[in-house]
Amino acid sequence: MAQLAKLRFLLGSALAPALATSLLMLFIGYAIIGPSGLLAWGNYTRQLKDRQAELKVVEARRMELANRVDLVNPRHADPDMVDELLRRKLNVVHPDEVVVPLN
Repeated sequence: MAQLAKLRFLLGSALAPALATSLLMLFIGYAIIGPSGLLAWGNYTRQLKDRQAELKVVEARRMELANRVDLVNPRHADPDMVDELLRRKLNVVHPDEVVVPLN
């Protein structure tokens, strides 16, 4: 009977540290392997580089479109750009015509 009580006391006193150690190991494993852990860090840096390259392409396209918008601004429209857009939209461009950019 005394041995059973001693065993129960030992198991009861070891249970809390065992649970705490298991929980700590779970958190450490999650910090290393989890979706935002150390192993995912390399993937995040690669994705960041990809997104930065994509951003440069999108910004260049945005600047190009902003330039075209400025060229057709009603206050100071570029006559060549307006002529090009009108001919394209009204379908009065002939197949034998050649567009020569002046820039």
